[in-house]
Amino acid sequence: MVQAVIWQRDRLLLLDQRALPERIEYVQCGNFREIARAIKDMVVRGAPAIGIAGGYAVAMAAAEASQMPPSLAREHLGKAAEEIASARPTAVNLAWAVNRVLKAATLALESEGPQGVIAAAEREAYEVEREDIEVNRAIGERGASLVPEGARILTHCNAGALATGGYGTALGVVRRAWEQGKVSMVYADETRPYLQGARLTAWELLQDGIKVTVLVDSAAGYLMAKGGVDLVVVGADRVARNGDVANKIGTYTLACLAKLHSIPFYVAAPLSTFDMSIESGSDIPIEERAESEVLSFFGRPVAPEGARAFNPSFDITPASLISGIITEKGVILPDIAENLPKVIGSAKEGA
Repeated sequence: MVQAVIWQRDRLLLLDQRALPERIEYVQCGNFREIARAIKDMVVRGAPAIGIAGGYAVAMAAAEASQMPPSLAREHLGKAAEEIASARPTAVNLAWAVNRVLKAATLALESEGPQGVIAAAEREAYEVEREDIEVNRAIGERGASLVPEGARILTHCNAGALATGGYGTALGVVRRAWEQGKVSMVYADETRPYLQGARLTAWELLQDGIKVTVLVDSAAGYLMAKGGVDLVVVGADRVARNGDVANKIGTYTLACLAKLHSIPFYVAAPLSTFDMSIESGSDIPIEERAESEVLSFFGRPVAPEGARAFNPSFDITPASLISGIITEKGVILPDIAENLPKVIGSAKEGA
């Protein structure tokens, strides 16, 4: 299976997802600043994957800190963590992983001194990655139980191995259901303007021999009206306490269409994507990217000079439109706002 993030101790290799599907290339990052830039520039993308990359970025910052006096080392780690976590603000996994590795590194700095900080940060970053793969497989298993025989599944953006430590969240559900012989077709929205569906999801599924058809984003409603979709499964970049979900722009539109056509709409997300400090989706920061991503296509203008573009990278899908949120600990069903704390609470008790 494709690996988006490869740790080699003195460097981090990131599969350059801007080059897919034409070329398989890895970008070498030799320090935390280069990793933060790669996250911002979307060399690596997907909430869990950028969290993993961010964790290893802190490990690289810890290696630098180990060469400094303790007081300067703590300051260096704190500033590095802020820079890494701010690379992309919407996906909560990035800040979650950065803070987790930072905590391990800071504790080691206090108890073991400069040399212990490297091993502690590296060990914690590796655990973030290892746990993510296990979590994805659990999500896939739970989600597959919701998939009917002969299902035609519609997905949006890319929430597969490319966006995680491996296997995927939404595509983890697809993979497991495919292994069980339940899936007849996967429809992948092209996902404008960055084409994560057309370039990445279609490529990833074909690597596994899974049938995939690419849709123009605006064709999804017509396909649903023709009875061509049995369920929708998407990933998430952040889930608020009331169950509202931030995901790739266009997700909200799909949820509205699915509701109109009585099609189940599921979100697949690890518990690390839940932000219990956020009351609702209206409190989630939405990243807005460069207008050029909309006004041009692979460097060629597609709009007249002087036109402006609105380019939010994410939108908010209210919990009322979601049939269930598939997590590694269970499926959160409506009333999602009421049931979500129960799953989060039971997960913490079992940790």
